[in-house]
Amino acid sequence: MAELVTGHAGKAHATAEQAAGLNAGILGLDDYVLNVHDKLKITVVSANKVTIGTGELVMQGRHVSQGTPEDLIVTNGSQGQKRNDLIVCRYAKGSQNIESAKLVVVRGTPTTGTPTDPAVNTTSPLDGGTTYDMPLYRIPLDGITIGTPVALFNVLKPMSDVWDSLTQTDVTTLISGNYGTVKGYRSGPMVTLRIDWKSSASGSWNNGTFGTLPEGWRPPMDLNFSYGGRDGANQKIINVNANGTMTYTNQGGTQGTNAFGMTVSYAL
Repeated sequence: MAELVTGHAGKAHATAEQAAGLNAGILGLDDYVLNVHDKLKITVVSANKVTIGTGELVMQGRHVSQGTPEDLIVTNGSQGQKRNDLIVCRYAKGSQNIESAKLVVVRGTPTTGTPTDPAVNTTSPLDGGTTYDMPLYRIPLDGITIGTPVALFNVLKPMSDVWDSLTQTDVTTLISGNYGTVKGYRSGPMVTLRIDWKSSASGSWNNGTFGTLPEGWRPPMDLNFSYGGRDGANQKIINVNANGTMTYTNQGGTQGTNAFGMTVSYAL
């Protein structure tokens, strides 16, 4: 039977299950830390204590808030043995269907070999599970020493980031000189550049410089693009470098001084 959830019914009628179903339907059928506060940042305090910072998370549609930092005790390790512990956010449904969530350290099994993660509860409350664990960190122990914690969660980006990734910027002149221009636009992480150059260096292997791209337009590594002129003339490699410099290099044979232009695209 259909029921209006977001509406006045004259009585209490909206349930936690309905709210969780809405969250899971919008955010996804997974577990996420939200991009606010400390994002549950972990700090190793001592050989048997860590602190989990503030943050918000959604596990299987259930929203859990960590309003203040919390200390957790890790069982001391043993000399000559290794162990993996997990810090999890544990959802539980108890008697009278009372639901709760808390941070828990799940202790692993000591070994002289390669340690493995301990088992956690994986039946989703969306599927009727009464205990569910969202892994947050792996805590490796080597002897009595706590190693570097390993984050096991995804940070869910806000809708504003999604909007930015879909929005195309205006065309902007990025490089302007006596011999031409380089213009560009961005759509999310994708950059498209249009090169219009009035002349070209002659000589089989000569090179030339366009200029330097501003920060925010530079690729994460050096990129090369091939340009082929008419009738085999002006064969060039266009170089767009991680430091922002843009150059071209002639590729042998007969090279003229003709104008040239091309479009290149790459991801940031």
